Amino acid sequence: MQATKTLHDAGQSLWLDNITRGLLNSGGLKRYIDELSITGLTSNPTIFDQAIRNSADYDQSIRDKVKAGKQGDKLFFELALEDLTRAADLFLPVHERTNGVDGWVSLEVSPKLAFDTKSTTAAAADLHAQAARPNLFMKIPGTREGLPAIEESIFAGVPINVTLLFSREQYLAAAEAYMRGIERRIAAGRNPQVVSVASLFISRWDVAVASKAPANLRDKLGIAIAGRAYQAYRELLDSDRWLRLLNFGARPQRMLWASTGTKDPKLSDVLYVTALAAPHTINTMPEKTLLAMADHGKVEAMMAREAGVAESILAEFTRAGIDLDALAEQLQREGAASFVKSWEDLLKCIVEKSSALKKAS
Repeated sequence: MQATKTLHDAGQSLWLDNITRGLLNSGGLKRYIDELSITGLTSNPTIFDQAIRNSADYDQSIRDKVKAGKQGDKLFFELALEDLTRAADLFLPVHERTNGVDGWVSLEVSPKLAFDTKSTTAAAADLHAQAARPNLFMKIPGTREGLPAIEESIFAGVPINVTLLFSREQYLAAAEAYMRGIERRIAAGRNPQVVSVASLFISRWDVAVASKAPANLRDKLGIAIAGRAYQAYRELLDSDRWLRLLNFGARPQRMLWASTGTKDPKLSDVLYVTALAAPHTINTMPEKTLLAMADHGKVEAMMAREAGVAESILAEFTRAGIDLDALAEQLQREGAASFVKSWEDLLKCIVEKSSALKKAS
């Protein structure tokens, strides 16, 4: 059996971490849904930047929007929503078949609003309303500044993909924000079925310690961090607090493995997919990783609920002088900064493309 189907049948959702208009127009995304068990999709500014910069697929739409007086982030979000609503429609049968558990696509709120809870919450609600699709997640970073916006967005009924999580502690903080939002909805007599996922970034850990880790620990940190977080996730799902929310009709916030493309060419190109096989989770992967998994990936075992092996590996990193808590904070700060840079690069690309098209017309 194809490895992607094996994972799907075991209860793990496979999402594509990519979207381009070319992939939509060619029918490629539909084929991935039909043939490779893809049941959702994530996007980010870098993905859109590359898609717009490296193809002419968006040119006519940009021309039309420029003529209509659109520019900057407003122009971008219209472009993005054109793609994501099409993708959402392709995943709608999955969404309906799973009663809203799966079949989601994600759009990131402007990282420029990261320190403004009120503006982030308003932007998330506005973009979700513009899309008018039941299966669109708004992405908000799980930073200290983002957590209040996550809680407020959930309370407002906006589905949220919490991004930029790097540790068990950061995951639990995101889960806490989600639960508070749901508990407030219950207290207010509102429907508690507001869906969310918590995205834990994996491979960036191994990149960060590549020059520091002993040879026997090379490329083991990200998976060990995931193992620790997965245990906390499963324990939370079994907690009295979660079970109480389930009794009111709430949905568990699922854990999502992000940044699962292998960066080290010496290692398996499906390392972070096979190692993170786990039911009731999501793995969103680059297109290259998806195709590699479908071609030669093998699923040998599901992740252990207990973090014994993971904790022993993490202890070795600590003995090697690596401060895991400090590194988690550093990775989140650097990730937030890279999100801002990617956003600025994207808006610059929009300006350059708009100008070039206007001159050519």
